[in-house]
Amino acid sequence: MAQTGEDVDKAKSFQVEFACGNGVDDEEKLRSQWATVERLPTFKRVTTALLHTGDDSSDIIDVTKLEDAERRLLIEKLVKQIEADNLRLLRKIRKRIDEVGIELPTVEVRFNDLSVEAECQVVHGKPIPTLWNTIKGSLSKFVCSKKETKIGILKGVSGIVRPGRMTLLLGPPGCGKTTLLQALSGRLSHSVKVGGKVSYNGCLLSEFIPEKTSSYISQNDLHIPELSVRETLDFSACCQGIGSRMEIMKEISRREKLKEIVPDPDIDAYMKAISVEGLKNSMQTDYILKILGLDICADTRAGDATRPGISGGQKRRLTTGEIVVGPATTLLMDEISNGLDSSTTFQIVSCLQQLAHIAGATILISLLQPAPETFELFDDVILLGEGKIIYHAPRADICKFFEGCGFKCPERKGVADFLQEVMSRKDQEQYWCHRSKPYSYISVDSFIKKFNESNLGFLLKEELSKPFDKSQTRKDSLCFRKYSLSKWEMLKACSRREILLMKRNSFIYLFKSGLLVFNALVTMTVFLQAGATRDARHGNYLMGSMFTALFRLLADGLPELTLTISRLGVFCKQKDLYFYPAWAYAIPSIILRIPLSVLDSFIWTVLTYYVIGYSPEVGRFFRHFIILLTFHLSCISMFRAIASICRTFVACSITGAISVLLLALFGGFVIPKSSMPTWLGWGFWLSPLSYAEIGLTANEFFSPRWRKLTSGNITAGEQVLDVRGLNFGRHSYWTAFGALVGFVLFFNALYTLALTYRNNPQRSRAIVSHGKNSQCSEEDFKPCPEITSRAKTGKVILPFKPLTVTFQNVQYYIETPQGKTRQLLFDITGALKPGVLTSLMGVSGAGKTTLLDVLSGRKTRGIIKGEIRVGGYPKVQETFARVSGYCEQFDIHSPNITVEESLKYSAWLRLPYNIDAKTKNELVKEVLETVELEDIKDSMVGLPGISGLSTEQRKRLTIAVELVSNPSIIFLDEPTTGLDARAAAIVMRAVKNVAETGRTVVCTIHQPSIDIFETFDELILMKDGGQLVYYGPLGKHSSKVIKYFESIPGVPKVQKNCNPATWMLDITCKSAEHRLGMDFAQAYKDSTLYKENKMVVEQLSSASLGSEALSFPSRYSQTGWGQLKACLWKQHCSYWRNPSHNLTRIVFILLNSLLCSLLFWQKAKDINNQQDLFSIFGSMYTIVIFSGINNCATVMNFIATERNVFYRERFARMYSSWAYSFSQVLVEVPYSLLQSLLCTIIVYPMIGYHMSVYKMFWSLYSIFCSLLIFNYCGMLMVALTPNIHMALTLRSTFFSMVNLFAGFVMPKQKIPKWWIWMYYLSPTSWVLEGLLSSQYGDVEKEITVFGEKKSVSAFLEDYFGYKHDSLAVVAFVLIAFPIIVASLFAFFMSKLNFQKK
Repeated sequence: MAQTGEDVDKAKSFQVEFACGNGVDDEEKLRSQWATVERLPTFKRVTTALLHTGDDSSDIIDVTKLEDAERRLLIEKLVKQIEADNLRLLRKIRKRIDEVGIELPTVEVRFNDLSVEAECQVVHGKPIPTLWNTIKGSLSKFVCSKKETKIGILKGVSGIVRPGRMTLLLGPPGCGKTTLLQALSGRLSHSVKVGGKVSYNGCLLSEFIPEKTSSYISQNDLHIPELSVRETLDFSACCQGIGSRMEIMKEISRREKLKEIVPDPDIDAYMKAISVEGLKNSMQTDYILKILGLDICADTRAGDATRPGISGGQKRRLTTGEIVVGPATTLLMDEISNGLDSSTTFQIVSCLQQLAHIAGATILISLLQPAPETFELFDDVILLGEGKIIYHAPRADICKFFEGCGFKCPERKGVADFLQEVMSRKDQEQYWCHRSKPYSYISVDSFIKKFNESNLGFLLKEELSKPFDKSQTRKDSLCFRKYSLSKWEMLKACSRREILLMKRNSFIYLFKSGLLVFNALVTMTVFLQAGATRDARHGNYLMGSMFTALFRLLADGLPELTLTISRLGVFCKQKDLYFYPAWAYAIPSIILRIPLSVLDSFIWTVLTYYVIGYSPEVGRFFRHFIILLTFHLSCISMFRAIASICRTFVACSITGAISVLLLALFGGFVIPKSSMPTWLGWGFWLSPLSYAEIGLTANEFFSPRWRKLTSGNITAGEQVLDVRGLNFGRHSYWTAFGALVGFVLFFNALYTLALTYRNNPQRSRAIVSHGKNSQCSEEDFKPCPEITSRAKTGKVILPFKPLTVTFQNVQYYIETPQGKTRQLLFDITGALKPGVLTSLMGVSGAGKTTLLDVLSGRKTRGIIKGEIRVGGYPKVQETFARVSGYCEQFDIHSPNITVEESLKYSAWLRLPYNIDAKTKNELVKEVLETVELEDIKDSMVGLPGISGLSTEQRKRLTIAVELVSNPSIIFLDEPTTGLDARAAAIVMRAVKNVAETGRTVVCTIHQPSIDIFETFDELILMKDGGQLVYYGPLGKHSSKVIKYFESIPGVPKVQKNCNPATWMLDITCKSAEHRLGMDFAQAYKDSTLYKENKMVVEQLSSASLGSEALSFPSRYSQTGWGQLKACLWKQHCSYWRNPSHNLTRIVFILLNSLLCSLLFWQKAKDINNQQDLFSIFGSMYTIVIFSGINNCATVMNFIATERNVFYRERFARMYSSWAYSFSQVLVEVPYSLLQSLLCTIIVYPMIGYHMSVYKMFWSLYSIFCSLLIFNYCGMLMVALTPNIHMALTLRSTFFSMVNLFAGFVMPKQKIPKWWIWMYYLSPTSWVLEGLLSSQYGDVEKEITVFGEKKSVSAFLEDYFGYKHDSLAVVAFVLIAFPIIVASLFAFFMSKLNFQKK
């Protein structure tokens, strides 16, 4: 009872404290309110809380119905200054839990003798994937077996990650950090071999669900670009659920009620709000937004390469937030600091440390360049090297351990940086501290042996040998359910998101519908009242209109391929995290598209049905609409299923193109069923297009108006159907409808099953060159040669003009989506000087990259004010681009050329034309050595995160590409992001070497080590909001910048061995300004340093006597011919080494040719009636249209990928847009010629065309021109649109138009005069005229045509309007078309820029 009395007193003290703290005078009112809450039933009680409203009162609220403003108000009260208030919040929560005697669940992760091996393929020579190598490799698989070898990634590692302790995972690239994290979280690929065991609280991974028990944060930032930061976190919080929070909350509430404890109302409200499952908007989201500093961009969309959004650093934090917003307290985090400044990294890691120490979380974090302050936050360190654990013990003992090995960390060196370098053969000697003993390299195995023999190693072994005591842990520590939500809740969550995405993409859907309306208007006026006359000829026109409608709806489904593929990355990530099962994702994406299909089908039917002249009965109108709807749904479902199975754009493109080809060929219109070979007749019954044709034709031609008997004693409608082989009886309509519904169900089931069971696309297996000893990288299992650290001395001396860049009162404004103007830069003044290495720093979002873009002239939007001068003269962008280099944050390169070729290409185009080739090649060689890329100069660049170079190699390549241009000024945007400490040191050593040559160099940098920070000569420091807080010299050991800030009253002194960069960012952040009550930007403007800088900048802004403004005799370094040669060389390499692109086209044209040849086998030899001629025309139509469609589709993705590289190179004034465009055009010629030859060689003899050299040449020439035209049209559509999705939507309309005006579905003679110009503008009409006229325009054989006798040539002229005498005109037009389209492509590439910067 004494204890109870004590609890009551404590409760009263809480109550009074709350009353005073919130300004509530009436304590009785508070007691009354709390008593009301206590009287509620248990569930209601844990969802009801008191919330202070800000008017000296508090209200009883339902936490399940909190408004946005209420959530933010509560979070602002609890967490104002992140580190201090978060610690206070967690302590209060822990205190509340401890007071009622509840234990929180904890997890201990153990791994014993863990090994991971991967298989790789061994090849002879350089593993460059050329077209020839790929074909040769494919053939060799059938002749001889592949040589494979195994590479160890992790080699028998053991350890413990303990709850309540922060563990840091360190190691150089390729040492196995990512693999270890994936192994511990149960997320390793099935393609690797795993040995040893991993256990959580003594349970093996197979005994529970590790993916739900732990949270793995990947290096890859995969997010849906259309969703905002808040929406992304809300969805994640909803799907991950609340774990055991509700059960704990109920137990806390029950025990507090028994003990009469009154909790802190704010803490109570927060804890209850995060314990409610399935909320659309979560309190936990607001908390995570605050902790990660994402609250400032909470409503900004994630964005991607083509859509503006959050910055790279914010996206990295979003990836972290997406996982930690869930309930898991076992966190395995892979390089979460990429792109973040050291201050933000420290803040995030500090919050994680508080979570570990107070809440007992188990946290293992891999970091690349942790600052000393961040390193000190960790309790334990795991040091990996060569796939083995070198050290696994407390952080405090690690320096002592290495001193025992003979190596000491220097005083002004970060311990983490020291640990990265002490394992390297090249860097180890500088840390040798036993000067009395001779140094010899100590290998990783030697370090491991010393650790195992030490007391630390013995203690680890002893602890691992003891089995975990399962009786000491809570049952709910581990998860045994895959999904947190019920099936209905998961479906609701995915449906809400899908609806939101459809709203965000509404422009694309409206654009599609608008193009559909346009197509419908054209079609209905082309076939205007085609059904007014009911005879065989007009019946054929009606069938042409039906085929046009079906073909348009088929093409309308093609964009579904890219839309589905674009979201598969995020889907795979979330499926692996068990956010939801595949069916919960699939069902909304299926059902919510139905209204769009209804709209599109209804639009087409309403616009075309009565205008074309179909049967006027209302019932037949709706039956026509239903067939179009079910066919459209089946097409969209088919393309969705293809995307879910193929998973890559190349595979989807060829599969989609083959599917369209098969549907059309076996659809019953191009070739009637009766004309198909018997052994291929089954294909007719497998095509949805066949059933759609059957349904539409049955609905029309069995109507009353077509029942007039003909001479054959059959109705006019049946006569039309018999000619096409589609007469299956009156009731065939409903059979067709049922079949189409079946196709819809089948394809959607296939889509769902593929999403469920299809393995996620993995990185391609490594290819190891025979005889080459290399270390395997865990990322892509590719050779990772050791990077040398020796400094290179320059041999090639090229003249350059040292230039000073000055900028005064620079301001930058953008227009927000709401139509408001937002200022990003405020009165920035400074100077960049020759021979001076300048650092541009600030917290994430301070405007560093914005300022760099403004100074370098990279901004494509917004308003820039102020003055920028170069060498004392106003900056002229055209000349400035010639003397400056810009290393972008995102390393954009052509993926299919080698490292050395990338440099040669840049040197050829950017160095003056009067420098000879030998000097250029020597410079390339020297730069390769300077940035230490010579060991991988023959490696393919590859695609980021998929193939080719690692992150740090790619970063050094970006720098090298700019260095070979011999610039006077170099801008580098975050050159060390994504690099470990050693790689960052190599990069910055190269940058320093460049500055020492007298060039002007400025870098933005996020989290530099002390060594790297003090490499710089001057500093430009910006604060959040784009304001300048310091510009001036660093001084030795950063003395000048430290002296400046310490002179400001209230600023804390820098601690010994503290990283000045981190200290500087910490003291100038927003929370520090709030704490000190000052504005550092204003303090700088009031300082004498500002006045001195102003004078210096004004002096440097004046041109020296005798100087001249920067000018060049020509716009580009190379002549137009030189530009074209260089661009053509690179395009040739890119095409030749991109077999997936070219093999796709070759394989498709082979399949298309073979299928057509088999379906139309020898039909050209015996022409007796118009249907025989129509069939031959159908074979030509199929070859031209579908080969062209495939070429057009495949080239679009290639051009879209290369366009990003083009933007970078065009900004650098490497070449004229025309030179680039025409090189792209010319490189297509040999590949199109090869396709044409293959097609002609197969089709010509198999179909039985006349064996004449003249006629065969015409066939080859027509097909060749056709392929070129379609290729160039694909390029043109990419040039005209901002992204690939819009280009593909435009492509669907293009296909429909060239199909409609090809002269096949409606001959030229019957096209209305107001549309005849479109016939002449359609390239397919000329191609088909050339093919048919050259073959049959001179044939005088008489055939039966609609019951009359006519010669073939006369029928061609009467029905199609084709004359053999017009072939000369056709030949001219066919070659003119590709030239015109290619010129339009070049024109729009030069004029349009969709890059948003």
